[in-house]
Amino acid sequence: MMNADKLTGKKVLIGITGGIAAYKACDLIRLFVKAGADVKAILTPNALNFITETTLRTLTKNPVYIGQFDEFEWKPEHISLADEADLLVIAPASANTIGKIANGICDNLLTSITAAFKKLVIVAPAMNCNMWANPFVQENVKRLERAGYYILYPEEGELACGYSGAGRLTGIDVIFDKACELLDNSGFLKGKKIIITAGGTKEPIDPVRYIGNRSSGKMGIAIADAAYKYGANVCLVATFDVKKPYPTVKAPTASEMLDVLNKEFPNYDALIMAAAVADYRAKEVASNKIKKQSSDEMTVELVKNPDILKEIAKIKKDTQVIVGFCAETEELKQNARRKLEDKKLDYIVANDVSGEDSVFGSDYNEVVIFSSTNDAPYRTSRLLKTEIAELLLKRIFTN
Repeated sequence: MMNADKLTGKKVLIGITGGIAAYKACDLIRLFVKAGADVKAILTPNALNFITETTLRTLTKNPVYIGQFDEFEWKPEHISLADEADLLVIAPASANTIGKIANGICDNLLTSITAAFKKLVIVAPAMNCNMWANPFVQENVKRLERAGYYILYPEEGELACGYSGAGRLTGIDVIFDKACELLDNSGFLKGKKIIITAGGTKEPIDPVRYIGNRSSGKMGIAIADAAYKYGANVCLVATFDVKKPYPTVKAPTASEMLDVLNKEFPNYDALIMAAAVADYRAKEVASNKIKKQSSDEMTVELVKNPDILKEIAKIKKDTQVIVGFCAETEELKQNARRKLEDKKLDYIVANDVSGEDSVFGSDYNEVVIFSSTNDAPYRTSRLLKTEIAELLLKRIFTN
């Protein structure tokens, strides 16, 4: 565990839901307070069946917030808890609360604050083993993971209900150590300005058809979300409409994306080019839908698109960083190294897309990160794209 004063100045929200493990939140609060954190507790109505407001107020030395709308006036200060805190820990998290959060249901203070919380969130489930194994509960947990929440999976063992299996709240020390790890990295991108691209470009052939690719944009969005969470000033340039709490720009074609980056990149510290840009576009775009011909063949003349990374590298300052992505079906290392050098990149992130278990559209990825400094390539295991995003940012900005 960390030193006693390591969390001084940090503000932590502890969300407590209804369950026999609620009493363990007291020990968790003690650890945070001892480490110097300012702790506030938020309870669901059912949590009051297992723990008292007086106990939590004594431990935190702060007001206790209870999710019963008829017992307090709804004031901006309650939602302001989400803005003030550095970390939200929900422990124990019941199946009921997990389901509400995963589906956007805000019917008590804890679920409302979680929906408004844009920083670090740890969720530590605890429930009966059969409830934990329920496929709907598992899907809700996966939804939270995909949204960037940190899930600390329950342990196996004897449960208070008399059953034995997975469902017991993970160790309090495990929760605390994970929180300290995240808070130690919290804000490591503060002051950095990062522009990130996402999605596959769509080069029109006519008003109906286009040349595209299978990129979903999930990786680029995960990187942008993580950079924002860790304090960066983020701009996301996507090939589709997307609403985020940070600036976004739509650029569906290669030429439009290049125009945006030529204009914006000089104002940023780094470009992370996760978008999949078409190599070619139609030489002429038909103004009307091309009709089916009597001939069995149709020819569309293509011209090469500008290489965005090569063009942007021409205006790069020594203090700026450019990160590229590549998808390869063969000779991944050789092709990645060649592109790294040809495009004058600082890093390139290579995906092997040759297998049946493709990364396209998936929530998971497995990448190799190459550096222009000739460091040994860094290979990840198969992880959630949200996890890959964090590894990448730390690799680039903390080395």
